[in-house]
Order: sequence, then C-alpha cells, then structure tokens
Amino acid sequence: MSEQETLTLTHGDLKFTAHAQGTGPIALMVHGFPDTLTSYRHQLPALADAGYRAVSVALRGYEPQSIPGDGDYFLTSIASDVIAWADELGGGDPVHLIGHDWGAIATYVATSMAPEKFHSATTIAIPETQRFLSFGTRSLRQMRNSWYIVFFQLGRLADWALERNDFAFVDMLWRHWSPGWDAPREEVERVKEAFRQPGVKLAALGYYRAFFKAADPRYQEAQRLLAEPYQVPTMTLLGEKDGCLNHEVSLNCMFETDFKGGLEVHSIKDAGHFMHQEKPDAINALLIDWLKRNSPQ
Repeated sequence: MSEQETLTLTHGDLKFTAHAQGTGPIALMVHGFPDTLTSYRHQLPALADAGYRAVSVALRGYEPQSIPGDGDYFLTSIASDVIAWADELGGGDPVHLIGHDWGAIATYVATSMAPEKFHSATTIAIPETQRFLSFGTRSLRQMRNSWYIVFFQLGRLADWALERNDFAFVDMLWRHWSPGWDAPREEVERVKEAFRQPGVKLAALGYYRAFFKAADPRYQEAQRLLAEPYQVPTMTLLGEKDGCLNHEVSLNCMFETDFKGGLEVHSIKDAGHFMHQEKPDAINALLIDWLKRNSPQ
C-alpha cells in the first residue's frame, strides 16, 4: 500500500492543505460542514489501491492560510477553488470529483462551470440543489431539519453557540445527522481542532451566510449555473437515515432530465449524513465501480 502524502495546493493567494495517496487518474475529494479533509480517511487508501491518485483537500476558510481577505464564501468562488485544484493536480487533464455536503454543492457548481475539467462527479448526501430548494421548503420535516441554517444567520449569537462548551454544537450535529452511528471521538476532535484555528469558525459559518445574499451577483451566478443541465456523469449517494436531509425529499429532487451526462442515484441503507465514514466498504465499492466506468479507456 502506498503511503499518504501531505500537499499544499493553491488558488491565487490562498493555500490549501491536501492529503494524497496512490498514483493514477486523479480522484479529487471535497468535504463539507462540520468536517475537515480527514473526512475521506477511509477512501484515500481504498481508491489508491484501486489505481487512483486520491486527494482530499481542506475547503477555503478551514485553515488560516485559506481564509480570503474579502470574506468571499460564495459558491462560485468555492467552485473556482475546486477547478484550480483540478488543474493543478491533473496537469490540464480531467479529473474525477467527489464531494460531501458543501463539497457536494461545490461539485454541482464546479461541474456546471467547467464540465470539460471532469470525467465524473459524485455527490454524497446532497441532492440536486435547485430542486431541493424548491421541494425542501414544501416539506415540514425538512424545514425542521434545516433549522440550523436559519440559526446561523443570527450573527454573534450563532458564533457563540457554535463555540460554546468546546464546540458541543458539532457533537450535536453529528449525532443528529447520523443517528445510531457512534462517531469516532478522534475524528470529531479533528473537526474541533480545525474550528479552533483563528478565523475558521467564522469562515465555516460564512458559507451559510453567503447563501442568503441573494442580491449579490455572485449568488445569482451560482443559481444560474445550478439551473443548467449537468453535462458531467453524476452519481448521487443518499443515506436512508440522514437526519440533515430527509431521504424522501432528496430522492424527489433527482431527475434524469437534469443530468445530460447521465445520472445514477443510490440509497444507502442504515446510513446517515456521514455515510462515507459510517459505511466505508459499501461507499468505496460504489465509488471504485463508478470511477472505472467513467474513466477514459
């Protein structure tokens, strides 16, 4: 088995820590909230053994050297980071893109912005975003699940609540979003360590706050991109026990007509929001099969 490496990727003045393993076609992996790049610790060796160079990157703002001075956490900017990483890692050749949570939303935007940069897309726990914004607001259960998004708009109160009692908010979200799963304490601690770094807590909340700035042209551009049919073959994995996004609502957001490059949807039994950590063997098998079927011959 190849050893894991630590890399530094760049986009403009920002620098991003990445973990990489293996050689071969690039499989670029992007995490979500509340999480960090070690989210894909089970996928790195599995994909490396399958013949890929697996790379997991910390999102912008999740470490001091990637906090933008202008506080820009709009989806188009996050997706631009992803595209820059793809170029840096792939040397101009397309890569496979895998995203969870915010990383999945960034995957939808990035593959819409630059479909020629990607062989395939995999979105974990997040359905097609435009459809979800419509269907989710009609579901009382989903609106209850999404309470935290509104809460995060409350400025200093939300800032304080996230950090209170050694980031107990993180423990609560992991517990509720993946019910019945005993999350590894050391992994939750890694997330908290990331949030303890200067500026990172506010950066993580900045994603949710930018998502409500509908008057900003960058917001409007992201919505335009999300409304366009996706040209990249896409696989979406949805946990049947996801406590963050209602499974039935998520399934109702997936339309083959929205994915001109092709769509596969898999419901993961007895899995919640962090399914790639909960059931790594099942998820890795799906990923490897998907990547092989969408790699150039």
